[in-house]
Amino acid sequence: MIDELLRPFDFEFFRNGLLVATMAGALCGAIGVYVVLKGMSYIGHGLSHALFGGFAASSLLGVNFLLGAGAWGIASALMINTVTRRRVIGSDAAIGVITTASFALGLALFALFGTAGRSFDAALFGSILGVGTDDVIAIFVVSILAFALIFLRYRALLFTTFDPEVADVAGVDTARMDALLTVVLACSILATMQVLGVTLVAAVLVIPAAIARMLTNSFARMLQFATGIGAVCGFVGMNLSYHLDVQSGPTIVLTAATLFAIVFVTTGVTGRRRAAAITARGPVAAR
Repeated sequence: MIDELLRPFDFEFFRNGLLVATMAGALCGAIGVYVVLKGMSYIGHGLSHALFGGFAASSLLGVNFLLGAGAWGIASALMINTVTRRRVIGSDAAIGVITTASFALGLALFALFGTAGRSFDAALFGSILGVGTDDVIAIFVVSILAFALIFLRYRALLFTTFDPEVADVAGVDTARMDALLTVVLACSILATMQVLGVTLVAAVLVIPAAIARMLTNSFARMLQFATGIGAVCGFVGMNLSYHLDVQSGPTIVLTAATLFAIVFVTTGVTGRRRAAAITARGPVAAR
């Protein structure tokens, strides 16, 4: 039994996939806290779809995937942030217009010119078979940058998340904080796309943070819990993916969703009160 469980560790592709999945879960869990508390859960879904347009273009043109899709994703993220802050249309509408257009462009490019390079299905749903050393390095670098931003700008990000209007008055550059967070989010999605796929990465951003929100009414602990929960879901989901012979993205998401259901049922009313309390106490903590 133990030998069967440890057998996948003999393969380099699995070890690489496990590292990326665990780091991706931790990274998405941490970033997801800000996304959930800002009420922008849709942006993770939207940016992942926007990156698919960059994936299609870089694949067909023979450009490095990380550079091509990365530039595309960051440009989309900054465009969403700019349109939203100008208050011409709501953030949900800006995300919907920009990201769905990018996703549709990717589909059109594949329909016109066919698929090339990386697997179309792997881009949509994730695959551990395509994970290499470059993916491990990419997720490691993005994780270091993301956690450095959280550590160095912790109070500014906290203030911007809970009370942006007062933060502006207090001298916090909320436009810069929002732009930095959006760019880090785009880079996180890009680095995790090979394992999670563009259609499922948004769930890994939202579910660990939602679970952590039911377990504590402290923002700092929520951040720690979400990071740990994301890492555990990535690790367990990747192992299940190999043994069940199911794509990595769906398995990791289903693992997280199962944990969410367990926590939701066991915490009951208390968990929902904690979720409401962290929202209510957030502005006070930020001040």
